[in-house]
Amino acid sequence: MSDIKIKTINTKSEIKKFIKFAWEIYKDNPYWVPPLIFDKMRILDREKHPFYKHASAEFFVAEKDGKMVGRIAAIKNELHNQVHNDKVGFFGFFECINDQQVANALFDAAKNWLKEKGCDTMRGPANPSSNDEYGMLIEGFDDEPRILMTYNPKYYLDLSDNYGFKKAKDLYAYSLENQKVVSSEKLRRVAEIARQRSKLKITQLNMKEFKKELDKVKYVYNKAWAPNWGFVPMTDEEIDAMAKDLKPLVEPSLVLFGEIDNELVGFALVMLDYNQIFKSFNGRLLPFNFIKLFTQRKKITWSRVLTLGIIPEYQKRGLDAVFYWEIVNRAAKVGILKGEASWILEDNAMMNRGAQVMNGEVYKKYRIYDIKI
Repeated sequence: MSDIKIKTINTKSEIKKFIKFAWEIYKDNPYWVPPLIFDKMRILDREKHPFYKHASAEFFVAEKDGKMVGRIAAIKNELHNQVHNDKVGFFGFFECINDQQVANALFDAAKNWLKEKGCDTMRGPANPSSNDEYGMLIEGFDDEPRILMTYNPKYYLDLSDNYGFKKAKDLYAYSLENQKVVSSEKLRRVAEIARQRSKLKITQLNMKEFKKELDKVKYVYNKAWAPNWGFVPMTDEEIDAMAKDLKPLVEPSLVLFGEIDNELVGFALVMLDYNQIFKSFNGRLLPFNFIKLFTQRKKITWSRVLTLGIIPEYQKRGLDAVFYWEIVNRAAKVGILKGEASWILEDNAMMNRGAQVMNGEVYKKYRIYDIKI
């Protein structure tokens, strides 16, 4: 039996190999969408990315007979532990051949590093946090992931279960179809009543005032999602960095703000599913694929509702129904008749009820795992 060697990596060339290892795992998988290499390099840059101002991480690779056979990151998010008053560490960016010994060695490496950092639980996968790509796909393997959602081989479930991981929480992704949504009389009725009672005004993103609009996002985001399990507020720098990345891709008519009496009460971010274009890029945006972002945009048939939040004091008034109604009708105007609402915590009754009122169907599930250290 060959020995498995676990190594830490630090240099840019090593991190690039860490990223490119995914191509080995998914080379025969028709549903995988290769990530943009420059984007992953940015996320894994512990010196420059703002996430690492409140977090630390170590990156490990597994080698067998001199060949890379797996990778993992161990992540200690200090902000998470401050908010939740716990000692949870995370693993992320996990990719591995179908070999339990290799997986065990990787999980051990991450767990031991987190133990040394004072953590008592390892949770994941988080790439690198709940504000990024989150969870392991457990249902829905025969479809490509929507933008900023994860994908993995089915055997990862066995590798995780056999190691001793336990379910912490499941996340749902709902598929939405224009005709089914607009045929929901309940949604139409609730939206009309809520709009009239509250005098809710919906406006779209003004690209000319992008910085001011971003301040509105910061205000709503951390207030609206604070009560959710596992939520970690995003720092201003993190939101700025994300906005910079998404700005070239946003469809302004699908980035919505809700105001009542000139007070901001809600926000929704819906992205076109650029994964449908990214798939052909094979990880590279430059020099020519960048142009396809604009020339092939009309080929996109899906959107993803990334976030929809109402600040707590205005929740349970049906305002989310107004947002949903606006989203589906505005998406149709730009030729998008299919959507995914994701991800939604399995026990977030309000959001699940909203998706169901839209005649949405759970078509994918993701799992967050825990293991005691």
